[in-house]
Amino acid sequence: MRGEARSYAAARKERAADTDRWLKDLFRTASDGDHVSLVAVGSLGRGELAPGSDLDLVLLHNGRADVARIADRIWYPIWDSAVNLDHSVRTVEEAVSVARQDLKAVLGLIQARHVAGDPELTRKAREAVLAEWRADSRRRLGELREAADKRAQVSGELAFLLEPDLKDGRGGLRDVQAMQAVAAAWVASAPGPRAREAHEFILDVRHALHVVTARGTDRLVLQEQDAVAGLLGLLDAEALMRRLAGAGRTVSHAFDATWRTVDRLLSGPAPRGRRPLADGVVEHGGEVVLARGIDPRKDPVLVLRAAAAAADSGLPLAPATVSVLAAQSPPMPVPWPEEARDSLVSILGAGRAAVPVWEELDQAGILVKLLPDWERVRHRPQRNPIHRFTVDRHLIEAAANAASHTREVSRPDLLLIGALLHDVGKGWPGDHSATGEVVVRDIATRIGLPAQDVETLATVVRHHLLLPETATRRDLDDPVTIEKVAATVGTREVLDLLAALAVADGHATGPAAWNSWKAGLVADLVRRVRSVLAGSSPPKPPTLSEGQASLARHGGGAVRVNGGAVTVVAPDRVGLLWSAAGVLAAHRLVVRSASAASAGSTAVIEFSVIPEYGTPPDPATLESDLRLVLAGRLDIEQRLARRARSVRPPRVPVAPPRVTLVDDASATATVVEVRAHDRPGLLWRIGRAFGDCGLDVRAARVETLGAEAVDVFYVVDRAGRPLSDDAQRAQVRDQVLAALR
Repeated sequence: MRGEARSYAAARKERAADTDRWLKDLFRTASDGDHVSLVAVGSLGRGELAPGSDLDLVLLHNGRADVARIADRIWYPIWDSAVNLDHSVRTVEEAVSVARQDLKAVLGLIQARHVAGDPELTRKAREAVLAEWRADSRRRLGELREAADKRAQVSGELAFLLEPDLKDGRGGLRDVQAMQAVAAAWVASAPGPRAREAHEFILDVRHALHVVTARGTDRLVLQEQDAVAGLLGLLDAEALMRRLAGAGRTVSHAFDATWRTVDRLLSGPAPRGRRPLADGVVEHGGEVVLARGIDPRKDPVLVLRAAAAAADSGLPLAPATVSVLAAQSPPMPVPWPEEARDSLVSILGAGRAAVPVWEELDQAGILVKLLPDWERVRHRPQRNPIHRFTVDRHLIEAAANAASHTREVSRPDLLLIGALLHDVGKGWPGDHSATGEVVVRDIATRIGLPAQDVETLATVVRHHLLLPETATRRDLDDPVTIEKVAATVGTREVLDLLAALAVADGHATGPAAWNSWKAGLVADLVRRVRSVLAGSSPPKPPTLSEGQASLARHGGGAVRVNGGAVTVVAPDRVGLLWSAAGVLAAHRLVVRSASAASAGSTAVIEFSVIPEYGTPPDPATLESDLRLVLAGRLDIEQRLARRARSVRPPRVPVAPPRVTLVDDASATATVVEVRAHDRPGLLWRIGRAFGDCGLDVRAARVETLGAEAVDVFYVVDRAGRPLSDDAQRAQVRDQVLAALR
């Protein structure tokens, strides 16, 4: 894990030694050392003192009357040096009493370290606290677990966040301290070598972060990552975050194993006996283990068979069993035997239960032996806010999601394998869909799929984004859209696989990547393409819904605001879309998605919005302003200008906007795709640019992914025709780009 990375371990050790010498000198001038001792807890007590760490000190005494004077003579010089100090003065009995009630206090004292004064006082306090911690372990460990769960809920997982919390994130420093506390209770072993190595790397990252920021921060924000990587001798932020993800997952894995041990020991003896699960695999003590007399060296498929049994039964693989399989399993024959491929599909088909089993295989290094290409995506970060996971974890999450859609496809095995491998191309440069197609051909052949299945799987990986991207960026009422998708997928089998994968992939990516709006569009696209593949005419475009028709009967224009959904139905006219978008921006509403279409002479615009901050605007006021702008009685430009002056620029550099005129996407309009960093009034500015060019928006698909806007417009000139003149096309591109700057 460490590789060539530079370590700060020696610097921390030296810093702790220097701090100890300073504190000993302060103590010597303050006290004769009788019946009083200075004790280090926290990072100094553990020997993890980083440049920005606080000093956590306890002054223990045995009833000395002058202890307050002693304390002042130690604390004040520390305060004068501008070092943050967390301090307390207690008798041994008081320290034990506080530790009995306060989790933070007991965690500090069970790892306390004597600095100066009477060592007997320190020993008594530490031993008394440890004795009570062990005697009351059932209650206290439950309290410790609850605190860890709350931290994880607030701070998320260190391995998967763009800006992780090194201390409180799941898999961070606090989880290591929790495991050490469990070990101190004599309930489970202390963290093993891999977890200790991961812990040291996280400490190194935190140390470098303190150096870079010149303060004691624990959150590794984007703008500091390259500098921290440089201090650690790593190539760049990408290399840093990949190592950090690996370290966080190693700690999380060890943390989960620790709590399984705690649960098993504290819940009493497990049922005796062995229950067969598969050939050579049994359940024993609530874990999956190898049957007696089984030799893993003679059976290369045993590792996958055991993993499949664990996933299918919802039980963990015993750590000792995983270690034996990792060390003794022979190489899998290439191509894989059918039993091995069936076991792989069985693991993935277990759904959510597959995720911890897959993590066990990964942590043991088994996966990269079975699938060498997995190494390229292992722990690879996705530096995009819409992604919740690293590439490898995203893939197993997608496969787990796909398990609930296997009844919807004719080849559930290809769906599960396709979900597992759909982003495998992200381990190589270039378009990950194109590189993934090449890689998946090799993997599919390696695992023994027939040639026809290899082709199907390669097609699925190559086009796994086709349905969601088309549904959200193209006009589904345009026949060209449906015909191109039908020609690309070729068969009903591939279409169904892509449809199920789109849902599984979207949910595995994150809330910003999949919602009811996108799901509805994809389902509509699949319905239309399915008809074409069956030889039928494409379904007719839907007419106005009952609710939309009710709004249309208002005549001049009508608006309905229902939570985050805003519907505008009005007579179709130039500028309607961006005028309505301007009102939303003026009311501090961020457009997350929008679709605009016409039904006869009526335009229908559906917005999905969220407040930029604070509470949503009053729906009645919003509806009133929308009606005013529809009636041409409200000039929104001045309001937006005021808003623009109050908006801060992005705190980190963002990529420049891009405007693309997509050829062959429609026979009746010109498709303009706009990619830009989202900001208030973006949609209004784009629309104004189209208006300045004398264009009308016939249809639109607007989506915001994190902070990135992906907007697609079907535009026509004043005569209702697509743009054919090169000069006019260049003008549109330049005008829109100018509006985005």
